[in-house]
Amino acid sequence: MNQSILAVHDLEAHYGISQVLFGVDLTIEKGQCVALLGRNGAGKSTTMKAISGIHPGTSGRVVFNGQSIFKDKAYRIARSGLAFVPEDRQTFPEHTVEENLLIAAKPDSSGTYKWSLEHIYRTFPLLVPLRHRQGGLLSGGEQQLLVIARALMGNPSLLLLDEPSEGLAPVIVQQIARCVAGLLKTGATILLAEQNMHFCLHIATHVAVIDKGRVVYTGTVEELRRNDDIKKRYLSV
Repeated sequence: MNQSILAVHDLEAHYGISQVLFGVDLTIEKGQCVALLGRNGAGKSTTMKAISGIHPGTSGRVVFNGQSIFKDKAYRIARSGLAFVPEDRQTFPEHTVEENLLIAAKPDSSGTYKWSLEHIYRTFPLLVPLRHRQGGLLSGGEQQLLVIARALMGNPSLLLLDEPSEGLAPVIVQQIARCVAGLLKTGATILLAEQNMHFCLHIATHVAVIDKGRVVYTGTVEELRRNDDIKKRYLSV
């Protein structure tokens, strides 16, 4: 049996007095790409922020690589090997692409730099001609590629991508999809939060459907493809 790289149990979260997550359960094993699917407002981003420590949960358990990270500071969680790419991208606008990448460089837990600058440029060739351009001058799609690449420069064991296709043109969405699919081939483990089911079905290995702050369905991508009831009930617009 594969060991879970991330195990979330009974996770709850609030914004002030408003409860947003109601006992979320989620498990990811090494090498998987789990798509967290749901409509706008279902709790996807809050789940990602609670796991990564950006907006800590109020109760529950979050275990990452065998260690509890629930209520840990976000910077400690990041240092432990969990990289979070938020939906609003957040490049350093006055720094060049290469400076954005180098800022994030650190080895993995064994001291190894699997993702070096050279490896990043081989994996993200579209960034090569942009390496001296300021982050604030990039298009939305270029910024999305940059923040994913920047997260990888920290050599994480788990990558959290929040709405990577949000607001991008279809041709750019296809580029992002190819990028994520390529990362899986390198052995990456990914949690991907998305409204765009069709984007996820081509790259994810497993799915978890969230609705009103609760995970209401889990399974493989192929199982979801065959389950018209779940797709109509929770994922249709």
